[in-house]
Amino acid sequence: MKPPGEGSARIAEFLETIYHRFNDRRYVPPDPLMFVHRYHRPEDREVVALIASSLAVGRVEAIAGCVERVLGWLGPNPAQCLLNAGEFHIRRWTAGFRYRFFDARQMGGLLAGLQRVLRRYGSLEACMEWACREKGEDMAQALDLFAATLGRQGEQHGAGRLLPLPRRGSACKRLHLFLRWMVRWDNVDPGGWNCLRPDQLQIPLDTHMFRIGRCLGFTCRKQADGRAAREITQGFARLVPTDPVRYDFALTRLGMRHGVGLETQLKDWSSGGSQGGDA
Repeated sequence: MKPPGEGSARIAEFLETIYHRFNDRRYVPPDPLMFVHRYHRPEDREVVALIASSLAVGRVEAIAGCVERVLGWLGPNPAQCLLNAGEFHIRRWTAGFRYRFFDARQMGGLLAGLQRVLRRYGSLEACMEWACREKGEDMAQALDLFAATLGRQGEQHGAGRLLPLPRRGSACKRLHLFLRWMVRWDNVDPGGWNCLRPDQLQIPLDTHMFRIGRCLGFTCRKQADGRAAREITQGFARLVPTDPVRYDFALTRLGMRHGVGLETQLKDWSSGGSQGGDA
């Protein structure tokens, strides 16, 4: 990995340029984050955020259609609706549900897990706070406990692939996307949680951010797994120690508009060869 130096300063300058251009509410749609912004009550926002992030697989248009369908079951007050729902409501809502590799059983498991946590802890944040107390400063273990508590259905992991467990070694991009939305507060991320700090967050690692991380020398991993996510997060933390996921949204938006050219721009800036082009 590259130590901080002149190249890092140039990269930080480039990333700040990208951040100030693209970290804007106007660029949120069609990102599933747009659903979170529809709600104003914290208890609804966290429920919607977990549902939307858990379904964030595939084309954004397909994700939006699926999230819209699920939220339609829950009405204008999703948290209260879940608290009041009976088992038969959840079975009726999820009957015939399928999206990508998620089926009715897994979606029902997620909704039942949300209901159980809300009834026991009062909120998802309170559940996360409990998990952090149980596991101390080990965020990976705390997040694993949080996801396992949400996904548990008897002795089974009822939510299945909708709630991956960090202990299994994956990057758990969707769980970390959920945390980014709930913990950070700026023009894009709505925040609302106080139980975690931005410096405790991990990059929601997808193939795009994995390519960027490798381009910047933050990781040499061949796969976008949990270890790669931690290494790339550490790389960004050397640039912004208090907020290592600061550039996640902006880089994703830039990637949608400039494609693979982003990697070339990053390399140019790190070597001093470019002044950012039209970014």
